[in-house]
Amino acid sequence: MATRLILRTGVGSSNNYAYLVTDESSKDAVIIDPANPPEVAPVLKDVIDSGKINLTAIRSQFKDLNLPVIGGKDCEGVTRTPQHEETFKIGQKVSVKALHTPCHTQDSICWLMEDGDEKVVFTGDTLFIGGCGRFFEGTPAEMHTALNKTLAALPDHTKVYPGHEYTKQNVKFLTTVLQTEPVKRLQAFAENNQQTQGKFTIGDEKDPTVQKATGKTDPVDVVGKLREMKNNM
Repeated sequence: MATRLILRTGVGSSNNYAYLVTDESSKDAVIIDPANPPEVAPVLKDVIDSGKINLTAIRSQFKDLNLPVIGGKDCEGVTRTPQHEETFKIGQKVSVKALHTPCHTQDSICWLMEDGDEKVVFTGDTLFIGGCGRFFEGTPAEMHTALNKTLAALPDHTKVYPGHEYTKQNVKFLTTVLQTEPVKRLQAFAENNQQTQGKFTIGDEKDPTVQKATGKTDPVDVVGKLREMKNNM
């Protein structure tokens, strides 16, 4: 069965990712994390004017686009904030589930999207490839819940699409706390590829042996210590 979920990716200033997700059968689409509208608007205009998509929702406001803004309660221009684990559809086939992950910001939401057996998760500033976001508005306990309970509960084959391309920076830290084959493979991939989104999965992010580098045993303490070590690197 051909996939009905079409994903287009763009990387802009400050290594920001923006994602355009389209339901193939209906052409209904949403754009995720368009942090810099002037960079994203020309691409959107092209695909809208060409009839390739029917843009139905957006995560930021664009001039002359009267569309719903779905996001956290503090998101600029937000018109709808789904509840934790609330679901809705893009078009006919793409299922979306909101996963509240407060910590980097208190209104943080990750988005799980499914089309048949295909599963992807857009993790914003909560989970990056090989790392996590800073605890700007939250605590180690909240990040522990976000990473080790909410996101870790997703199927291991779920592909990860973060909000930024920070993999090379994260690998520099990872190699100081883990000398495993998966880390070496991630390091090699990051050195040879400018973009790493969608190339790694939730399962790739799991390695309980990392706690040994912290000298801690409590999971919350492990998360807090790792973040402290990364901040001080």
